[in-house]
Amino acid sequence: MATPDFVLSLREKIGNAPLWLSGVTAVVLRDTEVLLVRRSDTGAWTPVTGIIDPGEEPAVAAEREVLEEADVVARAEALVWVQVIPPVVYPNGDRSQYLDIVFRCSYVSGDPFPADGENTEAAWYPLDALPPMSDGMWARIAAAADGGEGARFER
Repeated sequence: MATPDFVLSLREKIGNAPLWLSGVTAVVLRDTEVLLVRRSDTGAWTPVTGIIDPGEEPAVAAEREVLEEADVVARAEALVWVQVIPPVVYPNGDRSQYLDIVFRCSYVSGDPFPADGENTEAAWYPLDALPPMSDGMWARIAAAADGGEGARFER
C-alpha cells in the first residue's frame, strides 16, 4: 500500500511511535452492486479506503481514492458512519490508529481496474453475493447500502 509523503515525513521524525490519522472508506454503489478492490498487501476484498491528505476535504478524498485505486469516477453522496479503528501495527513496526469516515458514493463512470498497484483486482459485486471479507468492511458496506436507516441489508 502506498504511504503518503506526509506520513513518511512524519515517520522520519517519530519513528514507529503511534500516529493518529484520518481515513476514508468509499462505498461506491451502482444499482444493486458495490465496487470492491482486492488489496495487494493482504489479499482482502474491501471497499476503497485511503488516508486523507492534510487540508483535504474528506468527501474529496473519498472520490480521489476511488479514481486512484480503481479508475472509477464516483461522487460522495452521504456521510454514513464515523468510527475509530482499533490500533494497527504494520510489519515494519509502525503503529497507527485511524478515524475512519465512511461515505456512500454513487457511480459516475469508468470500468474497475486496479489502477495504482495498491490492489490486484477491482470489480463490481452484487450486494447479495459479496466475497468473504472482515466484519468491519461488511459493516461499512451495510451502513452505506442502508443509507443510515438501519439494518435492512443483511449478510
